[in-house]
Amino acid sequence: MFHKILIANRGEIALRILRACREMGIRAVIAHSTADAASLPVRLADESICIGPAESRQSYLNIPSIISAAAVTDSEAIHPGYGLLSENAAFAEICRACGITFIGPSPEAIRIMGDKAQAREMARQAGAPVVPGSDGALRGLDEAQRVADSIGYPVMIKAAAGGGGRGMRIVSERDALARAWATCQSEATKAFASGELYLEKFVDEARHVEVQVLGDRNGIRVHLGERDCSVQRRHQKLLEESPAPTISAETRAGLCKAALAVAHAVNYVSAGTVEFLVDRGGRYSFIEMNTRIQVEHPVTEMVTGVDLVREQIRLAAGESLGYAQSAVQMSGHAIECRVNAEDPETFVPSPGRVTAWVPPGGPKVRVDSHMMAGYTVPPHYDSLIAKIIVHGRDRAEAIARMHRALAETIVEGVKTTIPYHLKLLSDPAFLSGEFTLPRMERNL
Repeated sequence: MFHKILIANRGEIALRILRACREMGIRAVIAHSTADAASLPVRLADESICIGPAESRQSYLNIPSIISAAAVTDSEAIHPGYGLLSENAAFAEICRACGITFIGPSPEAIRIMGDKAQAREMARQAGAPVVPGSDGALRGLDEAQRVADSIGYPVMIKAAAGGGGRGMRIVSERDALARAWATCQSEATKAFASGELYLEKFVDEARHVEVQVLGDRNGIRVHLGERDCSVQRRHQKLLEESPAPTISAETRAGLCKAALAVAHAVNYVSAGTVEFLVDRGGRYSFIEMNTRIQVEHPVTEMVTGVDLVREQIRLAAGESLGYAQSAVQMSGHAIECRVNAEDPETFVPSPGRVTAWVPPGGPKVRVDSHMMAGYTVPPHYDSLIAKIIVHGRDRAEAIARMHRALAETIVEGVKTTIPYHLKLLSDPAFLSGEFTLPRMERNL
């Protein structure tokens, strides 16, 4: 096992990883920007090291600086968390070349699954159903028009190297394709340094359901059930829950089987998530695989009792998974609400100084946050300031518990999305469980 790990991230996920290290007897080093020098993860770390100024490109995305920080602190491994460099195959390769363990999958797996068009083809070959669309990245607008004409409108253009909703557009008619193509290509080039695009049939009134998988170097792979992530705004998840409500046992079994097939096809080692669209008839289609820990991993931890960050570290150290699928037991229902420092009406970021912070408590309530009174939410990064996670015997109890937890949470000094979540938890479509991606966005 490692004696020291460098955490190359910030905020709540940095603190989450630090806590796992502390429980495993591993020293944790926080690599931080100047903007995060006084943050809670830095205060609680065994060691900390500044890797650059506030701007991410000069700090959290600065590979030479992070590698140097690992070398200077004698860290054996780097945990990238989520976002930032967590799905950067070049970074994983550099870690390998420098004799530093990258806590995540192999660079080869990251590269294959990071190219969405290539991942789609691999999933198809593995037997997972895929949405009708292009065979790999498109060679230009003319080919995109031919594919769209053949599968029918509406279609969705996506960046092959994309994520987070960037480089993505829904196109309802042929006349709008050229403009959407140019916009997506421009966004993709700026965000991912790649203008490659692919195209899929747009599945309306579908749900976004993902399956958590774990794999070790011995080829043992298990799933830890599914999460429903259909409450989104502009492709950004706001609430997640496990298990997914109202899907049949047959659909659930098919999703998990397909997820494991994809993980086996790419020889996946570490924690990963295989994502699907599920239509009203229970038909599901692969959309992508995220080769990292997810923001919403706590809901899976709550229903399975498995510490996913601890498992990531163990697997990266070469330990075997140590259990088979039959050992994974799921109990009750869990919900996570992402609390962002944003205006709940307009979703405009609300950085500033937090003058009061009282997190919720009580039975089966978990709060993952780097917040503290006096903390200043910086304008440079993602606006996530806390995740509130609850567990109940069933979905109704989990919803009631989440409503209570949100209502007693106090954040002053910045605006938050808590009012949005309280409204969501009273929405009839959400309460019924019969909701879809576009329906929830329209309703709220």
